[in-house]
Amino acid sequence: MRRRRGTPGPLPAALALLLAATAGCAAPSGAGHLSSRAGGPVTAVAPAPLPPVVDHVTTDDPVVFLTYDDGAERDPRFIDLVRERRLPVSMFLTDSVVGPGYGHFARLRAVGANLQNHTLDHPALPGLPLAAQRAQICGQQRKLAARFGVRPRLFRPPYGRHDTATLRAAAECGIAAVVLWRVTLEPDGHLTYAHGPHHLRPGDIISVPSGEAPPLSLAERTSRLLAELEERDLRVGRLEEYLPGRTRPAVATPSPGAATPSPAVATPSPGEAIPGPSGA
Repeated sequence: MRRRRGTPGPLPAALALLLAATAGCAAPSGAGHLSSRAGGPVTAVAPAPLPPVVDHVTTDDPVVFLTYDDGAERDPRFIDLVRERRLPVSMFLTDSVVGPGYGHFARLRAVGANLQNHTLDHPALPGLPLAAQRAQICGQQRKLAARFGVRPRLFRPPYGRHDTATLRAAAECGIAAVVLWRVTLEPDGHLTYAHGPHHLRPGDIISVPSGEAPPLSLAERTSRLLAELEERDLRVGRLEEYLPGRTRPAVATPSPGAATPSPAVATPSPGEAIPGPSGA
């Protein structure tokens, strides 16, 4: 399904039940809270730092990052493409969109894709209470952990919209970075740019929204993009390895379409985007 860029719909009524279930479980917001062990002194516990918001990564590596949203498109040929090209793509999943389709993403994960958080129900988050935002983000963390045994470290807010409460909720749910995008791969295969030069450059985060009956399949759109990357001497990098809180696996021999990161990675201030090259 195509990314919903218009006015978002109302928050689902079922969320009230989720809020009630999570009300006493998450860490409180604010400057900190008090904690003590039995018989021990009471100490102040600082809240987790806010995660950075990124739409571009500063890197000298000739890489871009492919990110796919929602989970509505389940093209079996896309699984074949990810496997054959060993593409380290990131899938940002919304539970209410994926529905019974998690098996498709388990197969994608088995061939090298990584699964990340895009909320339970895809509401617009700004203006919602902290508890509601936390329920959306932590709820999807739990869903993905229960199904795949791993908690995502990256989060993409619906519509790319967020406020300070979003960042606080993300931090309390264990998110290391909030991921936006500079480039969009549209359903017809052409690229659009949110800001900066209208061409691909190293460090670009590319969003691939789900489309409603797109003219090109997900595999076809991605194949066209890979051809353009090759023309520009760019390859696909694994986004998690270039962001705060990353873990670096043992370096393997690069395959066509994939890349390994360089040691130096810039880290932004909390709540700010990683800057692009000068003049962008």
